Amino acid sequence: MKPRIIVTSFILAAAALAGRPASILQIRDSLHCVPSQLPESFETDVHKMQENWYLKTYADIDRDADSRASVIPSDEVFVERLGKMPTVIEMPFNSVVKNNILAYVDRRKQLVENMLGMSLYYMPIFEQALERQQLPLELKYLPIIESALNPEAVSKAGATGLWQFMLPTATGEGLEVSSLVDQRRDPYLSSEAAAKYLKKLYDIFGDWSLAIAAYNCGPGNVTKAIKRAGGGKKDFWEIYPYLPQETRGYVPAFIAANYAMNFYHLHNISPALARKPILTDTVHVTRRVHFDQISHVLDIPIVELRTLNPQYRQDVIPGDIRPYSLVLPSLQVYAYVANEDSICNYLADRYSRRGVVEPATPGSGSDRKGEYVEELSVKYHTVKKGETLASIAKRYGVTQAAIRKTNKIGKRVRTGQKLKINTYVRKYIEPAQAPVPEVKQTNVTVSSAVEDSLAAVPAILPDSVEIIEKPEPKTSEAKSKVSGAMNNSRQASAKKQTEKTVDSTSNTSRQKTKSSTTHTVVKGENLYKISKRYGVTVDELRKANNLKGDALSIDQKLVIPSKGSSGQSSSKSSSSRKRR
Repeated sequence: MKPRIIVTSFILAAAALAGRPASILQIRDSLHCVPSQLPESFETDVHKMQENWYLKTYADIDRDADSRASVIPSDEVFVERLGKMPTVIEMPFNSVVKNNILAYVDRRKQLVENMLGMSLYYMPIFEQALERQQLPLELKYLPIIESALNPEAVSKAGATGLWQFMLPTATGEGLEVSSLVDQRRDPYLSSEAAAKYLKKLYDIFGDWSLAIAAYNCGPGNVTKAIKRAGGGKKDFWEIYPYLPQETRGYVPAFIAANYAMNFYHLHNISPALARKPILTDTVHVTRRVHFDQISHVLDIPIVELRTLNPQYRQDVIPGDIRPYSLVLPSLQVYAYVANEDSICNYLADRYSRRGVVEPATPGSGSDRKGEYVEELSVKYHTVKKGETLASIAKRYGVTQAAIRKTNKIGKRVRTGQKLKINTYVRKYIEPAQAPVPEVKQTNVTVSSAVEDSLAAVPAILPDSVEIIEKPEPKTSEAKSKVSGAMNNSRQASAKKQTEKTVDSTSNTSRQKTKSSTTHTVVKGENLYKISKRYGVTVDELRKANNLKGDALSIDQKLVIPSKGSSGQSSSKSSSSRKRR
């Protein structure tokens, strides 16, 4: 809805004053404007606005405002009422201002009613920010025309928040805008930034009507309009035809917003009544926490958290990066401080970030996706003296409501009472993985006479072979071998005997390895790893165990097939060549 008001030209009005000094008041008050348009906030969907959690919870609004007849006074009455407002900023009347006033008190009465309800919460925040910069308090109505008091409002140009900051202006005023946090939506921080920015604009132009216009279109456009109007000391109404079309309606809309929020009761607009006061407080969060965690442990509706903290775009407070503020109802602030550990530990696996992640390797099984499951862990607790339902819930990281529902009890517990506590552990289940049991070893006895020879050929024995030293045999045959090995004349014969013993021992080791025909699957293993360990192929493992795929389960028993006959023949040929 962008109505245009075209009566007579501003140029003709100025020409009528030719021949005598032009009074700014005469030009301003006799203005019949060139085309202008109403701000985007006039297009706000009031039905969607009425679903706002704050309006539904804390304010009583008359939903039949549109059914009552509008009261439209004369122009003289408008002028009189505007003059009675205790404002520093000038509030003149003309046809453009009148059109904006009628848009509020006649055509969009429900919008005014909703904004009156929201103002119960937001106006004190705006007033505090303006007071700190010593600015006129009537500036608190700028968010009325900027966003209709919607902290999540986004304009067609990308301006965001209650004060409709563009991204460059916001970052220039120190507001953070990231994937997780957009402080343009923060009522407190954006109000502080807006007050500082308005003060800078006033210092530039020395006139509040120009400062307000510059807030809408930028100081550069206002400066250009002043130059086109002839330069020198000017106000908004003198440079009116040289401003962007939207800005021409901005200052009149600001005057109309002040009028509507002060004289709504004279136009059959029902005031929004506070159903109950909302008292809030702020706590600084230094750990990463999700709104879902706070909601479950403190039993606060997540929509309430979003309404009070609209700056967190993904419901995540990244307190692990730097401290961030969290606005809560006053009494809940103490509950948060007392239960912070329980809040952060609730579903910690789901909301925590991984610091180091190793990439998957081919055949490791990590390329197949696992899944998260929540396993029920039932615990029983006997109430001790001095314990309360709150302390028990905090201990187990659950809500009081969950304990009451499970045990069908009220809000009190008695000493000695046994409670059933349902807790949930969230686990990531990987395919074919389980805890690693102790690895069994195969012991092979090797005589001390061949120990030195075995050291020279370590690759013959598998990894699981353990060499155990035994006492030297005392038979006469062994003694003759030892003494013969030390005699130069029998050295060649002793060398051949040692080679035979090594071959015999290695064959025995391979036979014993083959005899270990079963393997228990442990965590982190798959067919590829097991086949490499035992020197067989994956296909041989599948065939020996009648497996159709690669999936393995915890503690599954696998039959390890013997190596092929070709391998045995190769070993025998090698032994024969050594003996020859």
